[in-house]
Amino acid sequence: MCGITAGIAQRDIAPILLEGLKKLEYRGYDSAGLAILNEGGQLERLRVCGKVNQLLQAHDKEPLLGKVGIAHTRWATHGKPSETNAHPHLFENQIALVHNGIIENYLTLRQALEAKKIRFSSETDSEVIVQWIGEEFKKSNNLLQAVQATVKELEGAYALAVVSQSAPDRIIATRHGSPLVIGIGIGEHFIASDSLALLSFTQDFVILEDGDVAEIFRDHFVIYDRSGNPVERKVRKVALTAQSTDRGKYRHYMQKEIFEQPEAIRSAFSGRLNSNDVPDGIFGANATDIFNQTKAIQIVACGTSYHAGLVAKHWLEGIANIPCQVEVASEARYRPQVVLPGTLFVSLSQSGETADTLAAMRNLKNSNYCGKLTICNVPESSMVRESELVLLTHAGPEIGVASTKAFTTQLVAMLMLTQCLGRRNNAKLTEQKQIAEAIRALPQIVEQLLQLDDEIAKLAHRFDDKDNALFVGRGIYYPIVQEGSLKLKEISYIHATAHPAGELKHGPLALVDKYMPVVALAAHDHLLDKLVSNLQEIRARQGELIIFAERGTGLVNSKEMTVIEIPQVGELIAPLAFTVLLQLLAYHVAVLKGTDVDQPRNLAKSVTVE
Repeated sequence: MCGITAGIAQRDIAPILLEGLKKLEYRGYDSAGLAILNEGGQLERLRVCGKVNQLLQAHDKEPLLGKVGIAHTRWATHGKPSETNAHPHLFENQIALVHNGIIENYLTLRQALEAKKIRFSSETDSEVIVQWIGEEFKKSNNLLQAVQATVKELEGAYALAVVSQSAPDRIIATRHGSPLVIGIGIGEHFIASDSLALLSFTQDFVILEDGDVAEIFRDHFVIYDRSGNPVERKVRKVALTAQSTDRGKYRHYMQKEIFEQPEAIRSAFSGRLNSNDVPDGIFGANATDIFNQTKAIQIVACGTSYHAGLVAKHWLEGIANIPCQVEVASEARYRPQVVLPGTLFVSLSQSGETADTLAAMRNLKNSNYCGKLTICNVPESSMVRESELVLLTHAGPEIGVASTKAFTTQLVAMLMLTQCLGRRNNAKLTEQKQIAEAIRALPQIVEQLLQLDDEIAKLAHRFDDKDNALFVGRGIYYPIVQEGSLKLKEISYIHATAHPAGELKHGPLALVDKYMPVVALAAHDHLLDKLVSNLQEIRARQGELIIFAERGTGLVNSKEMTVIEIPQVGELIAPLAFTVLLQLLAYHVAVLKGTDVDQPRNLAKSVTVE
């Protein structure tokens, strides 16, 4: 969500911080700012309500010169988007702080500070932290100790970077629940909420653990654990480069990432398939032992990843013959659950830092769980580091807020998991072979489907004057239309809902008239006849039908409906095939609507707070 960059160097730091903020724009934000310790050792601050480009323009007019600084993009939680609520926040112009996360007990802390006659200039929970640090600093005259004392009072999630006029040779950084990394340069060090922000300056990173407090200087750093003891953390080299996050020839990152899917899918299964099988070892060294104990699956995820879990449920139960439950993490973490013996807990997340999913994983207390598996796109993430089993999707950087290639690679990963568990649950050998063959065939099929881009761009004009849309599908295609509906609403701001086609008569049919576009998925499967009957119900109410259909369904263009036909790709591949078409539809509608495709309003890429 919010983004942090900070640095201490032998050169002007502001250009580095601002470039880092540009790299973090994908996270979603509404204001931006930076604070620099100038050559005279004084704090200077610049903030805007708006985009990083506006901050860059303001900085061009009033450059902040100095070699130590912090910067931030804010996604509003406490207090509306405004310059006053933007970070950094100050204590008496002596200490500056940037904060990602939410402080749950901020009101209690604020009241305690107000009782001491301390005045606040913002509505944020973040200002409470810097004011508390300031009060602690008055006691100890030591910035490190002031931060360590303050974080003991905080409840909630935070990643902090702090600078002070009294300690101009260092930055203090700490985290709990929100990610933070140290970037290691030559004679300079950086801090960021995501290593992507710093790839132009370093590929060597240290990931701070929960509770760590780091004191960062130009030529070295010291990390203390939550007990105040010095600790060593591993230096990790990130294989990505700054060019990995360039948009290239594409108009938007989302468009680029849609078209990257064939290669992302190849990366997801590369080196992981035998001739007709998937080896257990791709999930981890002890995968065989855990899979042998697995009698049921519990999938927990949010948003798009949740939809991937719903698709996987059909495969795990229909092919691997294993019971599977799928639940939204923000609900699962707060309710008691009945866990079947031998249940494998599976967390799905693009970032590996999704707050609700991470909390649900950390809160596992039932002895009936036989293991934890994370399927994720980010190797350095918290979920990856805290799971016994891991399968990285290798989708590459995904910058657009609306997830595309992360979703399709998650589905490939879940197909591979289905294969491994199916061997143990009497799945037919032919079905196991079909999974491997289907996965290998998928990239070429997606490449063919992407050739329909122009046709779907023309179809998008049907939504020019629309504010609502209905998506319907049956069986495994119901979660696919849920994902398609989510994509459309996320980036075009059209109100879209998804329903099982068989549920139309139980309420949604009331919405259907000649002004309501209805998007349907028609696969050549055992539910086709049922679906066709549902489509007739829509036609009878003059609904504006748009159907993506496999060849052989018998559905053809007419005055009452528009049919986009795709090759008959088979039951395993069709869900992913239709996904790509729905992504293209959402993208082109959003472009026509003139919305901010990559950074839709009110949304963030990595949801690291509750």
